[in-house]
Amino acid sequence: MAEKERTQLLSGIVAGVAGGLLASWVMNEFMENAGPKITEAIEGGNGRKRNGGGRSQKNGAPKEDATMKTADAVVATVTGGRHLSFEEKQKGGPIVHYAFGALMGGLYGALAEYSPRARAGFGTAFAGALFAGADLVAVPALHLSSSSADAPVSTLATPFAAHLVYGVTTEATRRLVRAML
Repeated sequence: MAEKERTQLLSGIVAGVAGGLLASWVMNEFMENAGPKITEAIEGGNGRKRNGGGRSQKNGAPKEDATMKTADAVVATVTGGRHLSFEEKQKGGPIVHYAFGALMGGLYGALAEYSPRARAGFGTAFAGALFAGADLVAVPALHLSSSSADAPVSTLATPFAAHLVYGVTTEATRRLVRAML
């Protein structure tokens, strides 16, 4: 690989990582602020309530999301079996979320350097593929959540929309950073 191509690829990765980090934060804000409104609109105020407050609906115990379970699995693997407390999982979950967001942003940045198709829909095509691959396939396959096939389609609207927000934010940030490099 020529020096110019290597520089182009590295610039794309750096810009993508920056985009993925910012997009992960924006995605969290979207889930917190717009997510409940989307759910309410879809459910139409019919009295059904989603699980709120971080508690499971079955027994009132704290709910662990996929990022918290991943943080625990990483620590258990690295330490030879030590598991995180719930409080440690609450701290580790966001680290996993941001690390994954940065990694996927870096991948996106690399792809965007060489393929206009990767940038389709201003990042939304990549975001849709990421949602399908991660949320719908990988997370359930790794037993980090139940299968989305068991859930009503309406419960997928907010996470899907959040991934679209991630894609647009990643692309906008990637373009800004890339222009500065």
